Amino acid sequence: MNPLVSIIIPVYNRRKLLPRAVDSVLNQSYKKFELIIIDDGSTDNPAEIAGKYNDSRIKFIRIPHGGVSTARNTGVSLAQYDYIAFLDSDDQWVKHKLEKQINSLSKNNSYHICYTGEQWIRNGKPFTHKKALKKFSGFVFDKCLSDCFIGCSTVLLRKNLFEQSGGFDPALTVCEDYDFWLKITAKYPVLLIEEPLIIKHGGHSDQLSIKFWGNDRFRVKSIYNLLNTAILNDVQRKQALRTFTQKCAVVAGGCLKRKKYAQFSVYLSLMINTNKQLEFFV
Repeated sequence: MNPLVSIIIPVYNRRKLLPRAVDSVLNQSYKKFELIIIDDGSTDNPAEIAGKYNDSRIKFIRIPHGGVSTARNTGVSLAQYDYIAFLDSDDQWVKHKLEKQINSLSKNNSYHICYTGEQWIRNGKPFTHKKALKKFSGFVFDKCLSDCFIGCSTVLLRKNLFEQSGGFDPALTVCEDYDFWLKITAKYPVLLIEEPLIIKHGGHSDQLSIKFWGNDRFRVKSIYNLLNTAILNDVQRKQALRTFTQKCAVVAGGCLKRKKYAQFSVYLSLMINTNKQLEFFV
């Protein structure tokens, strides 16, 4: 198995970080890839950085600012190859990342998506992130409901899986990865390589995950959208409804703390109505 891989790096105003990500791709032991850099309407001219690389495998595309979901979706739409890998502009890959994933998938034909462990760095020092501790293999939809433990930068998957899922939802400002993995894991098993094959650099002030209060608001919306599709079986629907209720309660509490009483009423109503739906599964 020696597939060609399309690697997509979305970048938005991270000119200084981009070389580290690009270098980690070019330094991969596995060389059969194209690298598609999607500039999501940056104002710091990342094209100048990309232009310094004399490598025909690199393609640089600039689009109007639409968010990371639109950037990733655009990258996949331009991808030539059957396998897709994502790399966030503030992350980097370990040298044998792609090679080990491709070898693992070739030995496990029932899997079409593979992800890896992560090493986390903050302020130049390693630290233990809770997401690095909870990794699972197989059918993991129920576990993905609680939290997003599959990092985008760790993944290698078949392009047709991405297309069948509908891609990343541009309407979700954050937690778009949570939403995407729910759609994938509702139908497909995932293969885990526990070894940390990417390095994540946390603590940036522009990280979307720390930019907004109450990220569970976006997870509530994701589960709500999922419940209004035909993707889930009865067991998954029950699991999703329970998690939906739990996250509505968390967000409702956050609304009270911030004196957002109108929003509190909305989430309280959603929680009550969902509990009524759960009665049908008893």
